[in-house]
Amino acid sequence: MKSEKPWIPYAFLLPNALIFGIFVGLPAIYGVAYSFTEWNGLSNATFIGIENFRTILTNSEFWTMLYRTLIYVVIVVPLTVVCALGLAWLLTRGLKGSNVFRAVFFLPVMISFIVAGLIWNWILQTDTGLINYLLSLIDVGPVEWLSNPIFANISVILVTIWSRVGFFMLIFIAGLQNISPTLYEAAEIDGANTWEKFKNVTIPMLRPITLLVIILCFIEFFKTFALVVSLTGGGPINATRYYVQYTYDTAFGMGEFGLGSALSLILFVIMAIITLIQWKISDGGRI
Repeated sequence: MKSEKPWIPYAFLLPNALIFGIFVGLPAIYGVAYSFTEWNGLSNATFIGIENFRTILTNSEFWTMLYRTLIYVVIVVPLTVVCALGLAWLLTRGLKGSNVFRAVFFLPVMISFIVAGLIWNWILQTDTGLINYLLSLIDVGPVEWLSNPIFANISVILVTIWSRVGFFMLIFIAGLQNISPTLYEAAEIDGANTWEKFKNVTIPMLRPITLLVIILCFIEFFKTFALVVSLTGGGPINATRYYVQYTYDTAFGMGEFGLGSALSLILFVIMAIITLIQWKISDGGRI
């Protein structure tokens, strides 16, 4: 039976639609427009066509920043997915105290990136950090977690996983709980062990969830900013300075808002292309 007032659902959606349009949609449109201009944020914008994109694509610093960001994403995404899936699988095995562990692993998700970065910045300090103090008790260290480029990148990767794995773990838990127990019972009848059930039942049934998690991880980690800035500041020697920080410095540090808008548009295009590739791979069943 049709509702006599079909506009009611749209009325409930209207406030969110307005908020999204004002604070997301409208700025996005302006960002695209400003990417074709020269603008310092104060004077009138001057239309210069594709000059910003030509400047960016011929700048070696842009390609270095893009390469560094891709390396970071390629490392952190698989590690996060594997850790989240592993934790989800363990916590759905009916282990005693699993609800407590779910809360413990999810707790970092509730901490803002700025706060998380500052906390770990203190923990990883070379001379006064908690980690190096504990290592000194067994005559190890001190390790330059934040002042050595290699260790700084390792620190960023580990802190990133720590801060987000709980969120993706919950997504996997929801997926695992939706798998019918009869599938596992049938596998047991066929003589499958725990690993074979995981490989032949769990993984295939979680394919859509896995795709979702991979896409969300890629988008979130490619635009990482607050956590890294508060943890390492992009150092040492720009070793952990990734794409979004480069965009921010270009716009707000150098006052090149047109150039910064062009960098943001390029980032959007890159993420859209890779997301489409992931969907295509999923359609082929090769996740």
